[in-house]
Amino acid sequence: MFKSLEGKEVTIHFIDGSSVTSGTIEEVDDQGVRYRDEFQILYIPISSIKSVAVNTKERQRPRVGFSQ
Repeated sequence: MFKSLEGKEVTIHFIDGSSVTSGTIEEVDDQGVRYRDEFQILYIPISSIKSVAVNTKERQRPRVGFSQ
């Protein structure tokens, strides 16, 4: 499941309620996930992960109104 997320920017939510955001999943194996953000590299055991959300760009809203 995590193999398809390699190289993508994700937010990982943990069982204890904390989370890490704005980083990428670099490597996945049977035991855990290697996660890198701007400041650190984390090796996260799969058993401590509650959910993973892929960070996508926010959709730009169309302009409303008339222009001249």
